[in-house]
Amino acid sequence: MKNVTDSFVSLGHWPSAGSFGFNTDILATNLINLSVVLGVLVFFGKGVLSDLLDNRKQRILNTIRNSEELRGGAIEQLEKARTRLRKVEMEADQFRVNGYSEIEREKLNFINSTSKTLKQLENYKNETIHFEQQRAINQVRQRVFQQALQGALGTLSSCLNNELHLRTIRANIGMLGAITD
Repeated sequence: MKNVTDSFVSLGHWPSAGSFGFNTDILATNLINLSVVLGVLVFFGKGVLSDLLDNRKQRILNTIRNSEELRGGAIEQLEKARTRLRKVEMEADQFRVNGYSEIEREKLNFINSTSKTLKQLENYKNETIHFEQQRAINQVRQRVFQQALQGALGTLSSCLNNELHLRTIRANIGMLGAITD
């Protein structure tokens, strides 16, 4: 450690200008060499280093400028996409509302159609029942009439003579003819 401090102290004592020789103190010579190299680097490298730093600064500024432009374009695209999204959402809502109203309308139409069909079927059923009742009533009437006629003919034929019998038959045939017409 003492050698290191001695080499710094000896820097202040330069040999006289008239003598030239080798300095064998390694630490002192390295320090002088380093200071000379640093001085040369600072003097000559200052312009190169300044140019390198300026170029680097310009590249960084250009990158920032490009990034800002890209950011602006991305923001525009995002706003356009949001606008399209809002438009599509509104259309989807409109389709949904129209779809629901169309479903309700179709449902009401189906209910009305089914109700109308049921009423028609009910009317048809009632008409069929009424027709069958009338047919049954007519059949019963005809049978009752035939049985009454046969009973009356049987009673008349046993009670009447041939002339009275023929007159009664003609009268009944006349009445039957009037009923069937």
